[in-house]
Amino acid sequence: MKKNLLQRVIIIAVVTLIGLWIVLGPRHKPTAKDFTPAGIQNTLRENIHLGLDLRGGSHLVMQVQVQEYLQKLTEATANGVQQAAQQLGYDVKEVRPEVEGNNFRIVLVANDPSKIPEMRDQLPRKVNDFDPNTWAATTSGNTVTWEMTDRAKSDLGTRATQDAMKIIDSRINAIGVAEPTLQEHGSSSSHQILLQMPGMSDPERVKDLLKTESRLELMKVVSPNNPAPIKTYPTKEEAVASLGGNVPANRRVLPYKERDEPTQAGQNPSAPNQPKSWVVVENPAVVDGSELRSAEAVSSGPTGSEEGYRISFTLKPSGAQKFGAWTAANVGAYMAVVLNDEVQSAPFIKSQITDSGQIDGNFTKDSANGLALTLRSGALPARIIYLEERTVGPSLGADSIRAGVTACVIGLFLVVLTMVVYYRWSGINAVVALMLNTILTLAALIVFDATLTLPGIAGIILGIGMAVDSNVLIFERIREELHSGKTVPSAIDLGFSRAFITIIDTHVTIVISSLFLFVFGTGPIRGFAVTLVLGLLANLFTAVYVSRTIFIWELSRKHGRVQTLSI
Repeated sequence: MKKNLLQRVIIIAVVTLIGLWIVLGPRHKPTAKDFTPAGIQNTLRENIHLGLDLRGGSHLVMQVQVQEYLQKLTEATANGVQQAAQQLGYDVKEVRPEVEGNNFRIVLVANDPSKIPEMRDQLPRKVNDFDPNTWAATTSGNTVTWEMTDRAKSDLGTRATQDAMKIIDSRINAIGVAEPTLQEHGSSSSHQILLQMPGMSDPERVKDLLKTESRLELMKVVSPNNPAPIKTYPTKEEAVASLGGNVPANRRVLPYKERDEPTQAGQNPSAPNQPKSWVVVENPAVVDGSELRSAEAVSSGPTGSEEGYRISFTLKPSGAQKFGAWTAANVGAYMAVVLNDEVQSAPFIKSQITDSGQIDGNFTKDSANGLALTLRSGALPARIIYLEERTVGPSLGADSIRAGVTACVIGLFLVVLTMVVYYRWSGINAVVALMLNTILTLAALIVFDATLTLPGIAGIILGIGMAVDSNVLIFERIREELHSGKTVPSAIDLGFSRAFITIIDTHVTIVISSLFLFVFGTGPIRGFAVTLVLGLLANLFTAVYVSRTIFIWELSRKHGRVQTLSI
């Protein structure tokens, strides 16, 4: 028995020390300050990740505007169909996108009805990203109609939401938000996203970053080539008038605010804050932001200056190939660097350019870094709106921590008092197991990198109650065996062995319920489920193994000659 007891004591001691070090041990070389009250408090703050409700921070519920995304996709595809028809020499009267409610269609009207079947089959093959599974074609007279299928609308909406989450995640991580929670919210058809940022003191910065678009396009300007100056128009109306009063699908009219730095053509810098002019560009773009590989803010001013920055970017191989071929064929032409439908700069092409370029402008260091970040992370597939916004201040989070800790301490004190009064010495046995259960639960939270929330504290308190319940089952079973005339050693053995099955049954049922809460619940509910399950698993060790070891030690101390038991 002594050998068995020694093994048990060693196992319990090792587990306890490991648990204490995980909870209270600093994650750097220990110093004397780490073991002062302030040092221990600081270590606990670093080791235990607190959720939004305890640490303070921001809670945002966003919705991806899928309808707008599908509308833009329809318009872009219609433009591609028109371009393909021109390239193949079909006599087409018009190609127009039609959006009515949740219906998205592309309508082609031909002057020659006999070519309709041929155009229905050939045009989609010439349009990039024209997925035949997305569009269902029908013909009538001299018209071909491609309509987006219901399955495609659902799949594209889901993909837009997931893409938005990836981009939001990359932007949030780039600015160093610690342990953010990012997940889908509500039903899949709602296209909502939940973002929680514990400890975020400037949520408006995050909102500004998330809503910032980063649609980069490199487009040819409709203008005489250099050395003639770039063709601009003082008003949008004049630019549209130059196209005959209507903007065709292969042209776009964009605002252009000339910069105050010299151009590659050697022209004099324009006055700062000059009013916008307008330029006409060819549509579609030569390359767009999807072909971007990297973007960095680069200083173009004096060393240490906060102004005079530009964005240098490089393209992926596929984009570089297209860009290289285009620039080689358009030496001398003006190229518009378009960001979010506004021309940022319009240099002329001096020679072939392959995989790199730059966006010039009056950027400060912060604005250039922010723009480079949004370009690197990619453009959001669709606009997002905010449905819900809550901010929890650090003081409110601290109040929640104090309230939660107070509840734990009071609950623990009452449980300890009840156990000691009712079960006497055996109650102290339960108290020791209870303390170790709490330590191991916190250690498991840290090991699994879980976040402690206010519902999580409730899970810990409930876990304490379940741990006490296990001890009560064991102690009452021992009492029954003693009342039936069993000796103390026999009563202890029978009490533990017969109560064990009941303990396992209760724990398994609660663990299964907690798994359902974790799988189907939201953040706070999942936090409750995690701490409850961890507490129950720790309880199987403390209530059964540790408590029995204490009884074995008591029997060993009296050499097995125990006539009565304080229980």
